[in-house]
Amino acid sequence: MTQLTVFREMIGKTRDFNVLMVALLAGVGIGLISAYNMETAGHHITGMTNRIVWGLPHVFAVFMILCAAGAINPASIASIMGRKMYQPLARLSAVLAMSLLAGGLSILVLDLGRPDRLLGVIPILNFDSIFALNIFVYSSFFLACALSLWMVMERRMARYIKAIGTITFLIRLLLATDIGSVFGVLVARQAYDSAVMAPMFVVLSFAFGTAVFIVVMLSAMALTGRPVGAAINRRLARTMGVFLAIGLYFVAMTHITNLYSPAHRGASEFVLFQGGIYTTLFWVGQIILGTLVPLSIVTCPKYLRCSCMVLLAAGLVIIGGFIQIYIIIIGGQAYPLLIFPGMEATSAFLDGQIASYTPRLPEILLGLGGGALSLALVTLAIRVLPILPMSMADEAIDPHYTPPPEPEPEPDAEP
Repeated sequence: MTQLTVFREMIGKTRDFNVLMVALLAGVGIGLISAYNMETAGHHITGMTNRIVWGLPHVFAVFMILCAAGAINPASIASIMGRKMYQPLARLSAVLAMSLLAGGLSILVLDLGRPDRLLGVIPILNFDSIFALNIFVYSSFFLACALSLWMVMERRMARYIKAIGTITFLIRLLLATDIGSVFGVLVARQAYDSAVMAPMFVVLSFAFGTAVFIVVMLSAMALTGRPVGAAINRRLARTMGVFLAIGLYFVAMTHITNLYSPAHRGASEFVLFQGGIYTTLFWVGQIILGTLVPLSIVTCPKYLRCSCMVLLAAGLVIIGGFIQIYIIIIGGQAYPLLIFPGMEATSAFLDGQIASYTPRLPEILLGLGGGALSLALVTLAIRVLPILPMSMADEAIDPHYTPPPEPEPEPDAEP
């Protein structure tokens, strides 16, 4: 870095902050009302059924938890690898990771019903279930991110940054692996049962989390009137593109290997060719809009010099990632269970048939409420804590930056 980085909380712009916070808190309130209606009236007011037991709120929750695991990536790069360009972003990275996890977990707690019984369940956890281990994984990630934030904000703790950063990185790997394993160990669901799920979710968390970080960072810097240079945009966009390409590889290998397996062939054919809305979402939403278009943007040097194009690429990755999680969770449940291999199963309970699911308003509002909670926490932190650098311009963060040469004065015209 060519100069000392200065951090300041949001100064001025009180009206903009108040309007944004009121809008976000209104979204949180609407989400709480939706959760209350679902708890009191029952899940029959949603699109969930006995066959689709994980609905749209779980899609929001899983996506946000994955984004939390990836949003800590800039802080990890700064602390473990010592990349000076990422050091000014470490504070925002830790705050965003904790906020996303808080929003995702709030959706889970409110969607599952009876959140008042959560504390009573903890002392009697069943450790044969991977869901019981999740509580300790989530708590560890919160603690690691909080310690990382403390290390980078307190100069006396600077000597511990690399050690805490390494621990945080390992825990975020465990978090993403844990989420992927929830689906990978469900042998009863042919669309889930795959060991590839765990590493694929780790890679996807890097891509999705970096995309969310880009959107939040650029929006926060614009809201507070602070410059962002092309160097950091280019670095973050290319990092996102690398993990997005690796994620595409894992998706391709998952379906290719499934097509060679009689037990899993039908599940991949369902998503790739026969799934109706799921097939459309896969090819148009996940592959084209969510993967190929962003990759074409981040691989073009001309586009990387424009913050708007980087923001567009990150936004498309977020949309494509949400669609991908929707296909995995909802599509995996919609595909019928293979109860009698090689035979067609028919019954009054619709065994052997594709389950239908249409998200309803309470589910949508609950998911959006969790997202609003995460953004409200980040906005409040930016307002009261010095977590945003005053400048991310090239001359402030790029050690290889050289100012453009001044134009030579034109010679005076002859009389």
